[in-house]
Amino acid sequence: MGSSAFSAQPLLLMLIFFALMYFLMIAPNQRKQKKWQLMLSQLKSGDKVTTNGGIRGVILTVKDDVVLIRVAPDNIKLEFVKSAIAAVTTADE
Repeated sequence: MGSSAFSAQPLLLMLIFFALMYFLMIAPNQRKQKKWQLMLSQLKSGDKVTTNGGIRGVILTVKDDVVLIRVAPDNIKLEFVKSAIAAVTTADE
Protein backbone atom coordinates (compact mmCIF):
# COMPACT_ATOMS: atom_id res chain seq x y z
CA MET A 1 0.00 0.00 0.00
CA GLY A 2 2.73 2.46 0.87
CA SER A 3 4.49 2.03 -2.48
CA SER A 4 1.45 3.16 -4.53
CA ALA A 5 1.29 6.47 -2.66
CA PHE A 6 5.01 6.96 -3.23
CA SER A 7 4.72 6.35 -6.99
CA ALA A 8 2.00 8.98 -7.35
CA GLN A 9 4.24 11.69 -5.90
CA PRO A 10 6.37 12.27 -9.04
CA LEU A 11 3.21 12.45 -11.16
CA LEU A 12 1.73 15.04 -8.80
CA LEU A 13 4.96 17.09 -8.92
CA MET A 14 4.91 17.03 -12.74
CA LEU A 15 1.29 18.22 -12.80
CA ILE A 16 2.11 21.06 -10.40
CA PHE A 17 5.15 21.97 -12.54
CA PHE A 18 3.09 22.12 -15.75
CA ALA A 19 0.36 24.16 -14.04
CA LEU A 20 2.99 26.64 -12.84
CA MET A 21 4.52 26.86 -16.31
CA TYR A 22 1.10 27.57 -17.78
CA PHE A 23 0.26 30.37 -15.34
CA LEU A 24 3.72 31.95 -15.44
CA MET A 25 4.51 31.74 -19.14
CA ILE A 26 1.71 30.63 -21.46
CA ALA A 27 -1.30 32.53 -20.08
CA PRO A 28 0.44 35.97 -19.97
CA ASN A 29 1.68 35.43 -23.53
CA GLN A 30 -1.85 34.63 -24.71
CA ARG A 31 -3.21 37.79 -23.03
CA LYS A 32 -0.47 39.89 -24.65
CA GLN A 33 -1.22 38.36 -28.08
CA LYS A 34 -4.97 39.08 -27.74
CA LYS A 35 -4.27 42.69 -26.69
CA TRP A 36 -1.98 43.18 -29.72
CA GLN A 37 -4.58 41.65 -32.10
CA LEU A 38 -7.22 44.00 -30.67
CA MET A 39 -4.90 46.99 -31.17
CA LEU A 40 -4.32 45.95 -34.81
CA SER A 41 -8.05 45.60 -35.47
CA GLN A 42 -8.67 49.14 -34.16
CA LEU A 43 -6.05 50.93 -36.30
CA LYS A 44 -7.46 53.97 -38.07
CA SER A 45 -6.35 56.90 -40.16
CA GLY A 46 -4.61 59.57 -38.06
CA ASP A 47 -3.17 57.17 -35.47
CA LYS A 48 0.49 57.71 -34.62
CA VAL A 49 2.25 54.35 -34.68
CA THR A 50 5.64 52.73 -34.22
CA THR A 51 6.65 49.74 -36.35
CA ASN A 52 8.65 46.71 -35.23
CA GLY A 53 11.63 48.28 -36.99
CA GLY A 54 11.33 51.47 -34.95
CA ILE A 55 9.88 53.67 -37.69
CA ARG A 56 7.37 56.23 -36.38
CA GLY A 57 4.67 57.79 -38.47
CA VAL A 58 1.00 58.64 -38.91
CA ILE A 59 -1.43 56.23 -40.57
CA LEU A 60 -2.94 57.63 -43.76
CA THR A 61 -5.04 54.62 -44.83
CA VAL A 62 -5.88 51.14 -43.58
CA LYS A 63 -6.83 48.45 -46.11
CA ASP A 64 -7.26 44.77 -45.23
CA ASP A 65 -3.82 43.82 -43.86
CA VAL A 66 -1.91 46.86 -45.19
CA VAL A 67 -1.40 50.34 -43.71
CA LEU A 68 0.03 53.41 -45.45
CA ILE A 69 2.14 55.52 -43.09
CA ARG A 70 3.44 59.07 -43.54
CA VAL A 71 6.91 59.50 -42.03
CA ALA A 72 8.46 62.83 -41.00
CA PRO A 73 10.34 65.01 -41.84
CA ASP A 74 9.84 64.71 -45.60
CA ASN A 75 6.32 63.25 -45.49
CA ILE A 76 7.49 60.06 -47.14
CA LYS A 77 4.72 57.47 -47.52
CA LEU A 78 5.56 53.88 -46.62
CA GLU A 79 3.39 50.80 -46.89
CA PHE A 80 3.49 48.16 -44.13
CA VAL A 81 1.58 45.02 -43.31
CA LYS A 82 -0.52 45.48 -40.17
CA SER A 83 1.50 42.89 -38.27
CA ALA A 84 4.54 45.21 -38.55
CA ILE A 85 2.86 47.72 -36.23
CA ALA A 86 4.28 47.35 -32.72
CA ALA A 87 2.37 50.09 -30.92
CA VAL A 88 -0.08 52.95 -31.30
CA THR A 89 1.49 56.03 -29.71
CA THR A 90 -1.39 58.50 -30.25
CA ALA A 91 -2.66 58.25 -26.67
CA ASP A 92 0.84 58.59 -25.17
CA GLU A 93 1.20 62.26 -26.07
